Amino acid sequence: MRNLQELIDTGKRRLKQRQTWVNVLLLAPIFTGVYLFAWMLRFEGQLDNLPWRQATVSLGFIVALKLAVFAGFFGGNNWSRYLTFHDLGTLAQAATISSMIMLFGDFLIVPDRDIPRSVFLMDWCGTIVGIGAVRAMVRWVRERGKEIMSGGGQPVLIVGANDTGEALLREIRRNTSLPYRVDGFIASDSTSVGSKIGGVRVLGTTEDTCKIAKRHGLDQVLITAGDLPGKQVRQLVSDGKRDGVNVSVLPSFEQLLNGRVGLRPREVSIEDLLRRDPVQLEQEKLHTWLKGRTILVTGGAGSIGSEICRQLLQFGPAKLVVVDRNECNQFFLERELQADFPDVELAICMADGCDPRRMEQVFEDHKPSVVFHAAAYKHVPLMEVNRGQAVKNIVSLTKNLADLADSHNVESFVMISTDKAVNPTSVMGACKRVAELYVQSLAESSSCRFVTVRFGNVLDSAGSVIPIFRQQIARGGPITVTDANMVRYFMMIPEASQLVIQAGCMGAGGEIFVLDMGEPVRIMDLARDMIQLSGLTVGDDIEIEISGIRPGEKLYEELHIDGERHVETSHPKIMVAESTKMNRFEIVRGIKRLENLVHMPGNLIMDELHQLIPQLRHAEVLGKSVEEVTDDAPTILPFRRAA
Repeated sequence: MRNLQELIDTGKRRLKQRQTWVNVLLLAPIFTGVYLFAWMLRFEGQLDNLPWRQATVSLGFIVALKLAVFAGFFGGNNWSRYLTFHDLGTLAQAATISSMIMLFGDFLIVPDRDIPRSVFLMDWCGTIVGIGAVRAMVRWVRERGKEIMSGGGQPVLIVGANDTGEALLREIRRNTSLPYRVDGFIASDSTSVGSKIGGVRVLGTTEDTCKIAKRHGLDQVLITAGDLPGKQVRQLVSDGKRDGVNVSVLPSFEQLLNGRVGLRPREVSIEDLLRRDPVQLEQEKLHTWLKGRTILVTGGAGSIGSEICRQLLQFGPAKLVVVDRNECNQFFLERELQADFPDVELAICMADGCDPRRMEQVFEDHKPSVVFHAAAYKHVPLMEVNRGQAVKNIVSLTKNLADLADSHNVESFVMISTDKAVNPTSVMGACKRVAELYVQSLAESSSCRFVTVRFGNVLDSAGSVIPIFRQQIARGGPITVTDANMVRYFMMIPEASQLVIQAGCMGAGGEIFVLDMGEPVRIMDLARDMIQLSGLTVGDDIEIEISGIRPGEKLYEELHIDGERHVETSHPKIMVAESTKMNRFEIVRGIKRLENLVHMPGNLIMDELHQLIPQLRHAEVLGKSVEEVTDDAPTILPFRRAA
């Protein structure tokens, strides 16, 4: 392997050397023409036999000498694409040294063939001008050729009549992958209006940017990050939306050098926020479990449900049944899955999981072997003011689906829960805990393997903190954080979906699996990371405001219910939460009482939830304010494997 790599490196070096000499030899005609032209100028075009013989006899020596000198100065440089003042300086040095060597060589080696000193001077000048002109022409043709080949590209304005703007203009002209044509500059003050930068006129000042763009029929404006204050950028973005002009903020050269690269505001890489190793699945076991089966996913059009569908299809099921009531999301998901997995039978079922008769029909028609239950409400503050709906769409929905799975001989039922069910402080968390208890109790008497998988917040899911922060950054801020000390566990959508499937394969029935969510993340740090990853500065460009904790929210999410312990499994990222199980009849009676209260005042629902879940620490139950309950929040209990 090492010898092979050495051969490859040797080949590359030889190729580079060959390219170097090809580039240098292309200068031979220029050197020849310049030298003969210098003789003609010296003798005003009247070259008789003697001067002409002196010129032709010395020509070979002169050209060879200059080729050797220029090869030493320029080596393998690209002669055709770039021309800078540094290149002109190097060109002058090479021409000067070659002329001096020629002069001394003529004097010492061939004194009887005296070359006029003016020929050396004119050859020196002609070499600099000739090669510089040829290289400038090649670059001009290359850059203008891009505009001709692409039809000119999309016309744009550059905000910044300065060095940064000029550098951006050169890069747009030079880079064939940038589909732009610069039609004008915008200056920060009026002193440079009317002048030209690189042949492009400065059309006006930043206050009139969008008006100028509309007047010239342009719909794209480019700004370089750092050139304008954040407030002015936000104003330009706002004006652009009003006038139908797209304002894009590009990274500054300082950001490029520091590694903070990307369009601003750019899409933040979710992987950058967590930086965790990918999940390792037990592929063989999953194929054995899922291949050739009919799998049903509730909430399949949601963020988690749709990703579970994508992951499941990799294991060769015979049929995938996707149940959701969101028509648009179902439509687009069907198109995506059919395109990516054309060999798998796909059934898209428009259905409300809370409709028992419709779900009975779905189970009768498709006869699923495995059910993944991902449908539920998830927004804590909304459930605080819609408590009856929380009971219906979390508790009753889960009970109905679990009962259908039991009665239709489903082999495995996997319920997705949340860390908000641990010592809950919200209606949503308490309802999830009730659903956990019911599924766990049903497992004791059913042939179906009922398991629950509990995990935390999912980054970039619909309505979660990442899309909200992204929208706030796009609007120019501010970002709103409920509390400076708020901490959450986070997972990525594919990461959570893969572990849900893995846990479903592992369970024997009745387990509540807890996923390893890594270290907790401060929401304030997450907000700062998103601002910085977007190429902006906290405070200067985007401000962070504290909005206050909302009803039902915790400062810290927990992983352990009081009296619960975590036991290791065969997978390093999955644990089993062991705790006291509730009697089946007791949980059924409690759910029945809850269902009778869904249209009653919310405080009655809360009282009943507290009867079922003694660990409920809701402010209304405890008779405290939200702030008092938050102050009593326990210390974070990180994920740890049992000894």
